[in-house]
Amino acid sequence: MKILDVLQPEAILPELKSQTKKEVLEELSAPVAQLAQVDPAALVRVLLERERLGSTGIGGGIGIPHGKLPNLDQLMIGFGLSRKGVDFESLDGAPTRLFFLLVTPENSTGLHLKLLARISRILKNEPFKERLLQATSREQIYGVIKEEDEEF
Repeated sequence: MKILDVLQPEAILPELKSQTKKEVLEELSAPVAQLAQVDPAALVRVLLERERLGSTGIGGGIGIPHGKLPNLDQLMIGFGLSRKGVDFESLDGAPTRLFFLLVTPENSTGLHLKLLARISRILKNEPFKERLLQATSREQIYGVIKEEDEEF
């Protein structure tokens, strides 16, 4: 499965305004919840519960908040870019700037893990990360992800 199989352009936020972890989760959740037709507050609750187990800020400026939501029909992804960076309690303590939000139906463990692994793998590519950080619009971000998605 490719990222763009589940990432819709409307769920790409090129200018996150949030200053805190909770605000980032709320901002990222809004378009995803709307597209999935689920309650945004319920989505944020699931993500915050997951964060209590350990930060999804994996270091290197990357955060991959994720969770499972009942009544969700299909896997959904959102993307957000913070120009300044946010304290996301990252493993390396560095500000987080690139966010991939992943939400899956409660019973889809295998798909969830495969997509998490795919996102983690492509984010190890420094030129890809730099192109994402330089992108200034939803369309540019979509194009950068599309290029990388086709290579993997």
